[in-house]
Amino acid sequence: MIKRDQYLATLYLQFDRTQWAALQDSVPLKLSEEEILKLKGINEDLSLDEVVQIYLPLSRLLDFYIKSNLRRQAVLEQFLGTDEQKIPYIIGIAGSVAVGKSTTARLLQVLLSSWPDHRSVELITTDGFLHPNKVLNERGLMKKKGFPQSYDIRSMVKFISEVKSGAKRVTAPVYSHLIYDLVPDGTKVIEQPDILILEGLNVLHSGMDYPHDQHRVFFSDFIDFSIYVDAPETLLQNWYIKRFLKLRQLAFYNPDSYFYNYSKLSEPEAVSIATQLWNEINSLNLQKNILPTRERASLIMTKSSSHAVKSVRLRK
Repeated sequence: MIKRDQYLATLYLQFDRTQWAALQDSVPLKLSEEEILKLKGINEDLSLDEVVQIYLPLSRLLDFYIKSNLRRQAVLEQFLGTDEQKIPYIIGIAGSVAVGKSTTARLLQVLLSSWPDHRSVELITTDGFLHPNKVLNERGLMKKKGFPQSYDIRSMVKFISEVKSGAKRVTAPVYSHLIYDLVPDGTKVIEQPDILILEGLNVLHSGMDYPHDQHRVFFSDFIDFSIYVDAPETLLQNWYIKRFLKLRQLAFYNPDSYFYNYSKLSEPEAVSIATQLWNEINSLNLQKNILPTRERASLIMTKSSSHAVKSVRLRK
C-alpha cells in the first residue's frame, strides 16, 4: 500500500520556506506595512517577511498561470473564429475554520491587482450561499452550518457558471458574521472581473460530496487554480479558541450580534464553549468534509504554530 507521503510526492513538488522564497525572483513589494496590517485576520501575525517570502512568489506563479490561460483562450477563439470574450480566471481558496483563508484571499486580491497589467480582482466568500438560518432551523441543520448540506448548491453552481460563461453582470448573496445569517436583500455585483477569488470551506468539494444531488456539474469544476491552506488540527483548535476570545471582547459586545450572550461569559466559560463548538461542529466538519478535499488543490500551503507558512506543495 502506498503511504501518503509517497502518494503526495507523485502529485506535488514540495518546497520548504527557503526554497519557495527563492522563487520570488525580485518581484517588487508594493504594499506598505500599514497596508499589510489592514489585511490581517483577527488572530494572525502577518509580517512583511511572510508577504515577501510566501505570497509574492505565489502571486508571481499565478500571474504566469493567468497569462498562459489568456493565450489558451486566444488560440481557442482563433480556431473557432469567435470574437474575444472576457472569461474571468477563477481562484479557489479552501481550508478549515480559523486557518486564515480570508487573510490569504484578501492579500492575493491586493497583490494580483497590483501587477503591471492592473487586472480587476473580485473576492467572493461561499458563506453567502449558505441557506438562511430559517431554512437551516426547519431542516434541523443549525449545528451542521458549514457542512455541505447547509449550502444552496444549485445557487452556487448557477453563480459560478454564469461568471465563467462571461456574463456581464452576476449577483451573489451576502453573509454577515455579525448576525450569523444572510443579509436580507443583500447582494454583491460581479461585472466581468479579470480574476475572481472564491474563498470558503467547500470550494474544492466535488460530486462525491453531494451524493443526493442530481447535478453532474459542481462548483469545483469551474476553478482554474485552487489553494488549500493547511495546519495540524491541534493548531487550528487553538487558533479558533483564541479568535473566539477576541471576538468575545469585540464583536460579541454588539447587541446586534448573534453571539451577544457570549460576551457575558467569563474567560474559562468562553474557552469551554469554544472547545465544545470546535469538537462538536468544526472538528467534525474538518475531518469528514474539508480535509478529504485537500489533495484536490493545485497548491497546499502548510502553516506552523506562528501562522507562518512552513512548506508549499505545488501540483505537478
